[in-house]
Amino acid sequence: MSRYVHVPRPTEHAAIRACEQSPRPTLQIPAILADLITANRASDRRGVNLCAHLVARAALKKVGE
Repeated sequence: MSRYVHVPRPTEHAAIRACEQSPRPTLQIPAILADLITANRASDRRGVNLCAHLVARAALKKVGE
């Protein structure tokens, strides 16, 4: 029986730190809403779901539970 052992890569911690310190680009709500409407008209359920989550994230300014 083998056991899974996590072996961190040398650049893993550096990449995580760089990601945490870099500012996130601001999301433009009107552009996302336009994409949401387009996805809805095209019956793209995945696109609608993605755009809805992006609008919520942009409006709330945080990722929550």
